[in-house]
Amino acid sequence: MADLSGKTVVVVGGTSGMGLGSVRAALAAGAAQVIVAGRRSAEIRVAELPAAKVQQASLDLMDESSIQSLFKNVAALDHLLVTASPPAAPGPFLAQRFRDAESFMRGKFFGSWLCAHHAAPIIRPGGSITFLTGAASIRPTVGSSMVTATFAALEALTQALAVELGPLRVNAIRPGVIDSDMWNFLDDEARERLRKRVRETFPVRRVGSIEDIGHAALFLMTNPYVTGTILEVTGGEPFAEPLKF
Repeated sequence: MADLSGKTVVVVGGTSGMGLGSVRAALAAGAAQVIVAGRRSAEIRVAELPAAKVQQASLDLMDESSIQSLFKNVAALDHLLVTASPPAAPGPFLAQRFRDAESFMRGKFFGSWLCAHHAAPIIRPGGSITFLTGAASIRPTVGSSMVTATFAALEALTQALAVELGPLRVNAIRPGVIDSDMWNFLDDEARERLRKRVRETFPVRRVGSIEDIGHAALFLMTNPYVTGTILEVTGGEPFAEPLKF
């Protein structure tokens, strides 16, 4: 059974969505302390969580000093999970502005890089780092070239760090369609069409939940023989027809 008794977990991006699902999973597994870091306030969303075990921290993935400050104030930790991602600017490659493409890579890839860089020295033996990417890394769609490239780069970094930082374990979760804030760029009608399409075409016949991601994160934190792994949690999306929005 997954057990985080006595462990300290930092979840960057834990104020909402898949990050929040992972925070709940860590607490359910007995984590002694979960530090929830993000740009948005989590006060309402974590109100049901035990205040004695949850600490909120402000962090900006685009600002190294902000990331450095977070880990300077943490004496030691056992597991780091980075789920946060800046807003993407999808669209045709030839119409995309360089500054938008650069901003996404800087926030998602280098933000994750910075979190790992500053956290690794204070992670206790037996600990882990887990990143979050997406199915676009292996299944590009029109208008998502920068998202695909960034996720693929982060997965490559995952495997490189597993080698370089061992025995510290480094893994990544590759989620598919998860019913979370990641789809807020769609209106309600479009989101329901997406859910319907997933139910009709994905092998598991349902949309993923933030609890599914929490379960995956918990597995990667607690299995001591898993490193350099890209854990796909997509409901079989690569075997279904491509989604269209």
